[in-house]
Amino acid sequence: MHSTDYLGRLFGLEGRHAFVTGASRGLGLAFAEALAAAGARVTIGGRKADELKAAGDRLRAEGYAVAEAVIDVTDTQSVDAAIAASEAGTAPIDILVNNAGIQRRAPLETFSDADWDALMATNLDGVFKVSRAAAKGMIQRRKGVIINVSSVQSVLARPSIAPYAASKGAITMLTKSMAGEWGQHGVRVNAIAPGYFKTEMNAALVADEQFSGWLTGRTPMRRWGDVEELAGAAVFLASDAASFVTGQTLLVDGGITSVL
Repeated sequence: MHSTDYLGRLFGLEGRHAFVTGASRGLGLAFAEALAAAGARVTIGGRKADELKAAGDRLRAEGYAVAEAVIDVTDTQSVDAAIAASEAGTAPIDILVNNAGIQRRAPLETFSDADWDALMATNLDGVFKVSRAAAKGMIQRRKGVIINVSSVQSVLARPSIAPYAASKGAITMLTKSMAGEWGQHGVRVNAIAPGYFKTEMNAALVADEQFSGWLTGRTPMRRWGDVEELAGAAVFLASDAASFVTGQTLLVDGGITSVL
């Protein structure tokens, strides 16, 4: 047996269908590209059809098999319809990546109900709704992988983002609970918790010299993460290489959670 053949089978995703939410840009698009590069057919989901089309065209130009699905993860009817249409139009969903998320920043004592509700509806409720919809088919087929996107803020707090941290901390326990309930049906559920990455959501922080200086000094690897550095974690958790890994949160953070 050649080692390259063995590794190809272990990490390859040929013949599988991956559905990624919040995938028109940023981390979601990076996850989608990584799974496609490993051989999966990918459906990228998001609220804006024009942005999805642009992202899909970019991936198809690279030779990947990609479809788009307009989905609002906060709306049960939208979620159920998008999952059903994707499975009917492409293939049963083998891999789900719950990446859709938003951020709201304000001191906790002035944080509005509207911002709290919007953040939880996307970051937490959305993960539940999309997972519930996709898991039904996975349970019937007795196989499937769900990857939830958490954050370094699931274990570390910072001023002005307490609700975001709370939503991501909840994802850790939701991931464990899903793994505990669905493992008997052949469904694995894990989470990836990125540290600080250069994304559109973090553009203002990247441009802030004081914050970037603090961050790079605080991070053992002394830099921001690049979104491409999440590819390996996603492919690993989605593949047979992680066939006995479930209920875990994998921190990809340059070591920031390992030091004081």
